[in-house]
Amino acid sequence: MRTAEVSRKTKETGIDLKLSLEGGPVEVKTGIGFFDHMLTALAFYGGLGLSLTVEGDLEVDGHHTVEDTGIVLGQAMKEALGDRKGIRRYASAYIPMDEALCFTALDFSNRPFLVFDAEMPQERIGSYESCLTEEFMRAFAVNSGLTLHMKALYGKNAHHITEALFKSLGVAIKEAVEITGTGVTSTKGVL
Repeated sequence: MRTAEVSRKTKETGIDLKLSLEGGPVEVKTGIGFFDHMLTALAFYGGLGLSLTVEGDLEVDGHHTVEDTGIVLGQAMKEALGDRKGIRRYASAYIPMDEALCFTALDFSNRPFLVFDAEMPQERIGSYESCLTEEFMRAFAVNSGLTLHMKALYGKNAHHITEALFKSLGVAIKEAVEITGTGVTSTKGVL
């Protein structure tokens, strides 16, 4: 089973996460409603089982909660992938949401990098600061060993843009972590 359990406690957040690359129930509680919605969509479209509870310093703002969740989800993804033998490794997805169109391309290369090109027309989506999407994606990419490129081709609504980004990430993850062989997908023989 490709699973992982990660807990992380700091002065700013307390996070408990269980992840299964083989699917399962999705339960997310971060204290930020829109972020819960995005993580639920990511897990659903990624075919992931996810149990996540976060207690963060939301009296300050949502930054620590969102970034630290990205860190822990990335650590869990890295652990669940193990030696990465047999995975497809690369994937990409275009996802439309109303007027917005977003694209994600990724490589579970064990060489973390983020290119994020998505302007947010509104600063807030409910209690969620739209600039935090990039912070989450960076933390997730760095901690999972993921090369991640994301682009909003167009869109006028930050909710739609953000949701299309999270869904495109999920769709691409589902394809990239699929077992398609027995060896490591690399001319080097290791990831």
